[in-house]
Amino acid sequence: PGWSRAHVLAHLAANAERFVRIVAAAGRGETVVQYEGGAEGRAAGIESGARLPGSALLDWVRASAAELEATLGAAPDAAWNGEGAAVAGARIPVADVPFRRWREVEVHHADLGLSYGHGDWPARFVREELQVQEMRVLSRSSMGLTRLPAAVVALPPHERLAWMLGRHEVAGVAPPE
Repeated sequence: PGWSRAHVLAHLAANAERFVRIVAAAGRGETVVQYEGGAEGRAAGIESGARLPGSALLDWVRASAAELEATLGAAPDAAWNGEGAAVAGARIPVADVPFRRWREVEVHHADLGLSYGHGDWPARFVREELQVQEMRVLSRSSMGLTRLPAAVVALPPHERLAWMLGRHEVAGVAPPE
């Protein structure tokens, strides 16, 4: 809510840059926070990027994705074996970075509202992310409520995942927290 397509693209570009920073730090045996300046720094970077001219924004998206790909390809073993970032108060291993980036790209590609939606997400992505998100949603449920609502369970997997990510409404069911 409140983001334009330019905001989504700026977020994707900044996200790639942050993952480059994380992997590079891990290669030096360091751990860094994902976003310099925390949530405020993240928001300011996205807002600033969203104001770039379209061609400059697309160049940033392409360049940051290429830099991340190169950084991951050149990462030393020490980087892959270490924790590279503090995200939301928890440490994440660098080995999680490729999947986290895949999540960002798939979800936000659908958010752009072009010719790609959550129904186009690859089955493998849906399967793997659905497990993660189901655990997240259930962990936030009241004690004893360890099942998803029947109307959600009845959805095809990609729609169930989209609901868990706050991108699909289910009649009569409140969105997950």
